[in-house]
Amino acid sequence: MAKKQNYFDYSLLFCILFLMAFGLLMLYSASSSNAEVVFVDGAYFLKKQIKAMALGLIMMMIMIFIPYQWLKKFAFLIFLGSFSLCTLVLFIGKDYSGSKRWLDIGGRFQLQPSETAKIAIIIFLAAIITKISKNMGKFSSLLKISVMILPIIVVIAFQNLSTAIIVLGIAAVMLFVASPKYMQFILLGILGIGFIVFFIMVAGYRGERFEIWLHPENHVKGYQTLQGLYAIGSGGFFGKGLGESIQTNFIPEAENDMIFSIICEELGIFGAICLIFLFLFLIWRLVSIANNAKDLFASMLVIGIMAHLAIQLILNIAVVTNSIPNTGITLPFISYGGTSILFVMIEMGIALGVSRQIRIESE
Repeated sequence: MAKKQNYFDYSLLFCILFLMAFGLLMLYSASSSNAEVVFVDGAYFLKKQIKAMALGLIMMMIMIFIPYQWLKKFAFLIFLGSFSLCTLVLFIGKDYSGSKRWLDIGGRFQLQPSETAKIAIIIFLAAIITKISKNMGKFSSLLKISVMILPIIVVIAFQNLSTAIIVLGIAAVMLFVASPKYMQFILLGILGIGFIVFFIMVAGYRGERFEIWLHPENHVKGYQTLQGLYAIGSGGFFGKGLGESIQTNFIPEAENDMIFSIICEELGIFGAICLIFLFLFLIWRLVSIANNAKDLFASMLVIGIMAHLAIQLILNIAVVTNSIPNTGITLPFISYGGTSILFVMIEMGIALGVSRQIRIESE
């Protein structure tokens, strides 16, 4: 007689832990020389990232054992809280490199509110879609949802257009999966493109990025892009070896959104492809969890998480290879950034929590 037992995706957990360890290794390799010069401590960025990851691991473990159904009850409050933080940063945000994107908390901790919006939009949309699932085929339903999430996307776009594009992409994927009709997404897609074009035109420096993208050699600000491409090209197929990068001395803030170029230089195209396949494995496991989830809310949660990671991975690699204009997108698990890794780990905890409640039959 077949019995049902709980299922927990250990392969996803091991994949997450491996990516975290690999991220720390590459972060130290990419940042040590710069950290030694600026902070007289080659492990400066590594130490800060380890602290953020430790907190992230704690939050991931908490989210694994907290019933995900609780998120539905507080979905609106989570969304409202994130919207409030994103709005607050416009007024009292800390300016860094010409961008006001951080909130200074007690002088010891900096929070990037736009990162909270990614998980907030996932939880909020999952709850809304579950509530009106029978009406998702109506264009009016999609329009109402779009109007509900538009304010937070607009607020984020004023401070960080690249993050707004990610949030918009997450919402588009979740609505596309939930809706039985696809043609109406053509109109929403046109509106989304119009939204992006509008914000590019509002800020002149965003239009300048297109010129730099097309001809980086003709612009001073194209220096980072060119140095990143030099790193990729010089790595060859198997790379120069771990810790042997030369371009870390030339790429500005190589530990952030350009870290994939350092991976290509040190580990070569082979290492970069292996990393991409590891991410694809992670995305495949998330899709599997979403397909077997206990209910629609759980499924949409994991679909949103999958969309976030996939979109951010694609955009980061596209930027580093100069396939699209530079947008400052970080590489999940790998790039330096405390707020980013913290909320990615929370998302992973939610996905693992969903897998823990899946029931499978066994003999």
